[in-house]
Amino acid sequence: MQATQLSVSDLNNPGVSWGAVLAGAAAAAALSFILLILGVGLGLSSVSPWSFNATAIGVSTIAWLAFMQLAASGIGGYMAGRLRVKWSSIHTDEVHFRDTAHGLLAWAVATLITVAVLAGGTRAVLSGAIDAGSGVAAAVSPVAAAGAAGAKQGEGGGANPLDYFSDMLLRAAPAAGTPAPTTAGVTLADQRVEIGKIFATGLSKGNLAADDRAYLGQVVASRTGLTQAEAEARVDAVYARAAKAAADAKAAAQQAAETARKAGAHTALWMFVALLLGAFVASLAATFGGRQRDHERVLRHVTI
Repeated sequence: MQATQLSVSDLNNPGVSWGAVLAGAAAAAALSFILLILGVGLGLSSVSPWSFNATAIGVSTIAWLAFMQLAASGIGGYMAGRLRVKWSSIHTDEVHFRDTAHGLLAWAVATLITVAVLAGGTRAVLSGAIDAGSGVAAAVSPVAAAGAAGAKQGEGGGANPLDYFSDMLLRAAPAAGTPAPTTAGVTLADQRVEIGKIFATGLSKGNLAADDRAYLGQVVASRTGLTQAEAEARVDAVYARAAKAAADAKAAAQQAAETARKAGAHTALWMFVALLLGAFVASLAATFGGRQRDHERVLRHVTI
């Protein structure tokens, strides 16, 4: 086996030409960003740096992502191979390996640059399911939302989400024919806040406590002129509607989270395939660029 002889210049030159790698990476990152904006503008890509659409990407988006990686990684890898330093007295296999490594490094740096620039878009695409899942927590725990809203209302803040059901409870009886009685010293707003808290507690536990039901019946009876039995029947009916509304909101939030999760997984899978394709193309293009650079150097020596 014949040993390879190294010249003094080979010992001084490093195995990686970082200048060529960074130049190729910058070109690849810039071209990738331009193609991304073009794809969004043409409607070929649902991957936007500024928004997230919780739908699985289509064939056109997949094709555009693959084209982006082919074009950007190919240019970046070719530049990294063409601009690297000349390695004289190095075995051909070693030169081929170094060119491949230069293309892979250019692709890796370009990918990191692109992720850093489009950090907001990357998060929107890959963690949409996490954001959508926060709606499930709000739906599962209505006592927190309703209790906070009730506290804000008591302090002069925003309205309680359960005000609709509170108003339903305090409607006057249609056939009463007389003005609804009032409770001395207690305003309607105070009662609405109290009813909202009672309903929120009942919804969080899954049922309305017997003492709370009896108390609400008394409040409704004093406001509407209904009998205690009629008032408690109205409490039961309105609470059932409130529980159904909370269950529907929870189901809708869970469905939205599941849709976002599937879309995020589908998008991440095809982005992985596109990036893997880009890594291969960048490495291959770097070997072409390196060969052309060495061939050009030999032709110049022969011409001279």
